[in-house]
Amino acid sequence: MSVNENLEKLKIKLPEAKPPVGNYVATKISGKLLFISGQISIDENGQLIKGKIGKDLDTDAGYNAAKRCALSIIAQVKKACDNDLSKIKSCVKLTGFVNSTDDFTDQPKVLNGASDLIASVFGNSGMHTRAAVSTNSLPLGVSVEVDAIFELN
Repeated sequence: MSVNENLEKLKIKLPEAKPPVGNYVATKISGKLLFISGQISIDENGQLIKGKIGKDLDTDAGYNAAKRCALSIIAQVKKACDNDLSKIKSCVKLTGFVNSTDDFTDQPKVLNGASDLIASVFGNSGMHTRAAVSTNSLPLGVSVEVDAIFELN
């Protein structure tokens, strides 16, 4: 099944690929690699998903915030590939940052939200390496930020 067919089957509507808000680019192709800048947690209504995991939000809410980051990643990938997701050979790596309390230790469970979505949309090509990093703060107070590296055909 193609990536577009998977998106349709999963009833996924991608958000708009947002332009960067600083002095950087949203995507960059180098050789056969496509780098996606960090995508922050934004809900389906365009509102920031804010707060610390372990205090303001639980692990499940963090999982969903990470999933929203992955949707934004796919939207950026689609835009970078001129709306042709068949140009993607594989997802190489995700790096996720979790705004969490000092005693919170389930960052990998939070980042599974992004990993599960990428794997379900891209199938075997979506299996990737990953880092799940705890941080005491993220831009705009968001809960999760995820960046990605993809390999192009």
